Amino acid sequence: MKKNKWLYLLLIPGIALIFIFLFIPLVYIILPTFVDKTGINFQQYIAFFKDQYYVEIFKRTLNIALITSVISVVLGIPVAYFISRSNKNIRGVLIACTVFPLLTNSVVRSFAWMTILGKNGIVNTFLMNIGLIKEPVKLLYTEFAIIIGTVYLFLPLMIVSLVGVMENIENDLLEAAESLGASRIKAFFKVIFPLSIPGLIVGSVLVFTGALTTYTTPQLLGGNKNMVLSTLIYQKTMTLGDWNSASVVAAIMSISTVTVIFIINKLASRLNERGV
Repeated sequence: MKKNKWLYLLLIPGIALIFIFLFIPLVYIILPTFVDKTGINFQQYIAFFKDQYYVEIFKRTLNIALITSVISVVLGIPVAYFISRSNKNIRGVLIACTVFPLLTNSVVRSFAWMTILGKNGIVNTFLMNIGLIKEPVKLLYTEFAIIIGTVYLFLPLMIVSLVGVMENIENDLLEAAESLGASRIKAFFKVIFPLSIPGLIVGSVLVFTGALTTYTTPQLLGGNKNMVLSTLIYQKTMTLGDWNSASVVAAIMSISTVTVIFIINKLASRLNERGV
């Protein structure tokens, strides 16, 4: 027990760094948004949600983050299951291929999607060549483009999170379910999926928070007409110099993130029959 108590002392440097460089600056930025000379005042937050323009940006940001998370879950589960059940030698290569896009700067990846989704891009050129469309369709500078780019950006995080859990699930459990009469698909949803809930929670949180706060992809693929909270903060600070309003937006973004993470945990607990 004494040895374990000494081990906790190793946490002090990390906690001190988080407190000094994260917690204190966060309080310094957010505190003035609801505390002034008269006391506690939430007028700036009320004004934000009364402004239809800001409300639309808020809704768009949440919508993009949620859709990105759902698509990442739908695409990530089968890919992660395939990787986790592959031969150990091949598994390392597949994980490396999954993580490889993360080594490329997000700006470069966004520019690649601009080339693909542009009016003279690969998609429009292909559709016109096969005769499905007569003139280019507007794909770039839309919410659709932002979602596509964001899914591509954060899908590897979902896959890696799920693989880490699925590869520790024994094949014997799946074989036992099948021997009792369950089909392969039913066995997956009754055995593998519930046991994968911890990885699903981690992956969903990583994807959602990343999609909610990312700046480069929405700015390059969405343009000024599809502004999200992160691009709004940039506009408030760098263009208008209104740091106080930017702090209000940052606080709303932080609260929204924590709230959705709490909801994800609650939903995941209900899905998981074992209550993990």
